[in-house]
Amino acid sequence: MRNLVLVLAVAMLTIATAKAKDRVMQGTIVSESSVACGSEAKGKKTAELMCQEYVIRTDTTEYHVRQEKEAHKELLPVNAPVEITISKDKMKFKVNGKGYEMLIVSEAAAPPAAAPTTPK
Repeated sequence: MRNLVLVLAVAMLTIATAKAKDRVMQGTIVSESSVACGSEAKGKKTAELMCQEYVIRTDTTEYHVRQEKEAHKELLPVNAPVEITISKDKMKFKVNGKGYEMLIVSEAAAPPAAAPTTPK
């Protein structure tokens, strides 16, 4: 009986931890930049491939994400609110009702919010 209770407790903790990873967070696309993400050989010449890299900021963290597939060429609007779900090294998010999946390149603590200035 005691072992059964212990097994059930461990199972409940495991389920709770797994669900916590897939929780939906709110964020904002802060910036977009084009970065080199590989090269492509065309005959004897090599062409540099460019990818869009976005900075998405939540309350506590800034994520740098990059398109995983080159086929995704659509530019996303800056300052747009996003719904984020993170799974391992990938971020799924929705912008204007359309879903995207990108690779997380790096993350850092979000800068502290600027204190409001009062006119003198």
